[in-house]
Parts: sequence; C-alpha cells; structure tokens
Amino acid sequence: MKRCTISLTAAALLALCGAAWAQAPADTIAAPAVTAAAAPAEPPSTKPSLKERMYYGGSIGFSFWDDYFRISLEPLVAFKVKPKLSVGGKLRYEYLKDNRGAVDYDAHNYGASVFSRYRLLPVLYAHGELATMSYDFPTGRESIPFLLVGGGVSKMLRPNVWGYVEVLWDLLDDDNSPYDSGQPFVSVGVGVGF
Repeated sequence: MKRCTISLTAAALLALCGAAWAQAPADTIAAPAVTAAAAPAEPPSTKPSLKERMYYGGSIGFSFWDDYFRISLEPLVAFKVKPKLSVGGKLRYEYLKDNRGAVDYDAHNYGASVFSRYRLLPVLYAHGELATMSYDFPTGRESIPFLLVGGGVSKMLRPNVWGYVEVLWDLLDDDNSPYDSGQPFVSVGVGVGF
C-alpha cells in the first residue's frame, strides 16, 4: 500500500557547543625562584573536547487527516568529525492507525539508521542516510531498506533555536516501500539546543 505523507516535524536538537578558556594576565604570573631554564609551557589546546563535538537530539513527527493518524519518535546522537562534517545514528518508532481501507489496522513500526551531514554554507547542508525500517503491514511484518540523500536549510531564529526544512529522496525505492516511487521525504520543524 502506497501513501503520500509530508510530515510536520517538531524537533528537539540538543547541541553541545563552544568552550571558554581563561588565562591569567601575564603580569600576574610570578617569576620562578630558581634561575635554571624552565621548560616552555605548552599552549592550551584549541581542539574541542569529545563532549563538545557530540550533539544529541531527535524529532517528534505527526500526520493526520480523515481516517489516518501517525505519530513518530526519532532520537539521534551525532559526532562532529570536522567543523563542517558530522556522522551519527538514529532510532525510530512510529505508531500508525489507518481506517481508510477495507481493513482497519494499527501498526507499530520501528527501525534505525546511520547518517552523515556536511555543512555547505552556514544555512545549507547536504545529508545522506542509510536506514532500515520494520513495517507492520496488514499482511505481515516486513523490513525495508532506504538510502536517503538530499539536504536542507536551517536558520537561527533566536539563540539556541533553529528553524529547518529538509528534503530527502530514497535511491533504493524498494518494491515493498510504503512510499510512492520518487516521493520526497519532507521535514519542516524547529530545533532547540541546550
């Protein structure tokens, strides 16, 4: 069964960023009492710590009309490999109630994915994701793979609050996919960082 969904996603992105270093002014440091040559002090590290390179978040999505209802939860964790490149993973759970066909059914779908995101410009990013979902169809449960590519735009609305639009396409287009061939996966939402 194919269906067309464009979901409004409310996202909670937990971002850890920045670090503050403080140094004592040079004139407040006492000279050593020993006259022997002292080893030069190593400069403080400017490389972000592991904790500062990790970010957490996720999304809550929903779709509804007439006799159809869907809600999904998708937590994620990611690591900034470089300032513009990050890799991460997601888990996904989806509850679906569909009373549009001859048979009414409730479904519990779940899956996982790994992704990579590259920031092309401050507001524009490219996204690639390999995912698998286990769908509970009326005819039985099936696992379906997805290879999603695309990108998005994000803009800071207020400190630690971003608005975003993301569009992805599935390159695998599995025969059992519940989505129409060539149908984009569109997400619109707001992210909040802490």
